Amino acid sequence: MQHEQDYIDHLYARVDALRAQTATAVEEAQRPDGNTRQARVERDVRVAERSGLLAALNAVDGSLCFGRIDLSDGGSHHIGRIGIREDDDERTPILIDWRAPVARPFYLATGHTPMGLRRRRHITTLGRTVTELHDELLDLEDAERTGYEDPSGDAVLLASLGAARTGRMSDIVRTIQAEQDRIIRAPHSGVLVVEGGPGTGKTAVALHRAAFLLYEHREVLAKRAVLIVGPNPAFLSYIGEVLPSLGETGVLLATLGELYPGIEARGTDSPRAAAVKGRAELAEALRLAVRDRQQVPEPGEPVVVPHDDGDLVLDWHLVDEAREAARATRLQHNLARPHFAFRIIDALTAQLVERIGTDPYGGPNLLGPDDVAQLGKAVAANPEVHAAISQLWPELTPEEFVADYLAEPTHLSEEDAAAIRRPVTSPADWTPADVPLLDEAAELLGEDDSAQRAAAEAERQERIAYAEGVLEVARGSESFEFEDTESEILAAHDIIDAERMAERHEEADHRSAAERAAADRTWAFGHIIVDEAQELSPMAWRLLMRRCPTRSMTLVGDPVQTSEEAGVGSWEDILAPYVENRWEHTRLAVNYRTPAEIMELAGAVVRAEHPGFAPPSSVRSTGTRAWARQVTGDLAAEVAEAALAQTPDEGRLAVIAPRRLHEALAARLPGVVAGAEPDLTRHLVLLAPRQAKGLEFDRVLVVEPAEFGTSDLYVALTRATQALGILHESALPPALAEALDAHSGSGAPRP
Repeated sequence: MQHEQDYIDHLYARVDALRAQTATAVEEAQRPDGNTRQARVERDVRVAERSGLLAALNAVDGSLCFGRIDLSDGGSHHIGRIGIREDDDERTPILIDWRAPVARPFYLATGHTPMGLRRRRHITTLGRTVTELHDELLDLEDAERTGYEDPSGDAVLLASLGAARTGRMSDIVRTIQAEQDRIIRAPHSGVLVVEGGPGTGKTAVALHRAAFLLYEHREVLAKRAVLIVGPNPAFLSYIGEVLPSLGETGVLLATLGELYPGIEARGTDSPRAAAVKGRAELAEALRLAVRDRQQVPEPGEPVVVPHDDGDLVLDWHLVDEAREAARATRLQHNLARPHFAFRIIDALTAQLVERIGTDPYGGPNLLGPDDVAQLGKAVAANPEVHAAISQLWPELTPEEFVADYLAEPTHLSEEDAAAIRRPVTSPADWTPADVPLLDEAAELLGEDDSAQRAAAEAERQERIAYAEGVLEVARGSESFEFEDTESEILAAHDIIDAERMAERHEEADHRSAAERAAADRTWAFGHIIVDEAQELSPMAWRLLMRRCPTRSMTLVGDPVQTSEEAGVGSWEDILAPYVENRWEHTRLAVNYRTPAEIMELAGAVVRAEHPGFAPPSSVRSTGTRAWARQVTGDLAAEVAEAALAQTPDEGRLAVIAPRRLHEALAARLPGVVAGAEPDLTRHLVLLAPRQAKGLEFDRVLVVEPAEFGTSDLYVALTRATQALGILHESALPPALAEALDAHSGSGAPRP
């Protein structure tokens, strides 16, 4: 113990020294050392690099070192969250990053396959103090027994699983199991599907996979960024500390509602509306709706454009010809619009030329090329002409187009149209299911960036003009001492012109890749990880596949837990349109979270509907069975009494109830606000089943389970790590009642 404590002290002394050096380096890097563009760029790069290192050093302060491997040849390595080297000529490694190949035997070695190890040591610390050692001897012939042997090798894992929850997911870097390690270190390219039931650690595995990929392929992924998509903001808050604790801070975490820059979709849809919006058929409906905005006049009802030389006429034939020519370019709507406009202007100009230049004696047109050009310019400058073009082929933004479409949906059945029909009058009205529609619309419409390019060029010309003024002042300030001879002293205008001087004052973009990706709808991510992937709709998958052209993705989920009507559920149905059968599937079969007593109950509920269902196997048992009690009085009061009986010392408690009860329950539960994003760090939280996806709590109270579907009930029942209680007024679902009877839990008094 003292030997390990001395080593840990040495590691922290090195970290403290690195932190101090890095903080000083950040301060020094922020000081101006020249005002040239190159100097500013170099300064910003130094600040970004050293600030990132400082953040990583600060984030891994707790449990810096958690293991040691002793090799059969007498060598040894300490394993930790990051790699640390001595400040010597050899840069001797004193702590091995858990992601390095040399650390892999720590997770995979067994007595049957020791992988060159003699012993594996688990080091438990509290702050910077060593509190426990657990050794596993892998070479059974080794005579150097230390007294710390752990015959089962599971003491550290079981202690971690039994610890009280904090409201934030912790990393599993100390306890990664062999099946999890193989997934974490799987190849970077292609689509990997990780399926697993409740408590199998699939989310933790996905996060550690992100950290591993950033370590293994940093040059590529640091530039392209990694995107992690979660089901809701509470979930992202819950997992938000995992990657920083592993030394990674450059990952973008987002919900589906945050994947369209400028829109934070927090509105709500009915399940029916979300299901309709999520169908793949919506892509075709939107495409046809865009074509509908490319109009032609009705036959016999031409568009009349007033003009000084007499009205100009846009009839069906003329406009249809211009429309077909623009469509033939195969450009997106807004990008094809100039082609349509040029055709209309040319046609109207031809009308004027015919009207003004016709020779009354039948000769050739009297107007020359210059005259025709002048008439064309006049037509192009006519606001009435532009109004007619905008009427026939309007320039559209995705937001206004989708808002108009939702106000009056087309190319759908009347039932489907009625389900999604609603006004969108403010940004607060957008829902997560609208975001894939906005993204699809942006793809169909295209972005005409000519205005932005013109503005950028105008800004550039302003900088050049300013630079010319500066150089002119410099010329005027020259000494007249050498006016009759050629001066040997170089002035500014001798070595730089105005354009190059302006370029040196352009501001470079020094945001991180994740920050730039968040603001760029067309960003192509290096890797995407999707949690609860079975819940996403076909339209959502169209959006995500556009964000990752290389199809380098890790999809995590459990089809049995599919609760959204728009969810695809089947991995084959999700992936076939994009990668056919070129994807890998792996399944996690061990439940580390849910005790066997609770898992047996939840599994029986699902099995009643799906007889072949096999839940993941729990690794532990608490000896405490779930209890259920029917309430005949005030349900909210009974729930509050049961909830408040749990003390904060007992960890986190979740009350999972139908949304219709949240107002009444929140009025009785201290610190709970109905409808607000739950603060998972509080002792007590109130959730709906779908808000609880991916989360875990020490104790759970499930309220009125008869109002939950099978999938939602399965989710609610499997959130607890210690104890589960059920309170209800209505009769229990038959499958749950039978399962409680079978497991001798029905009617048991509240513990």
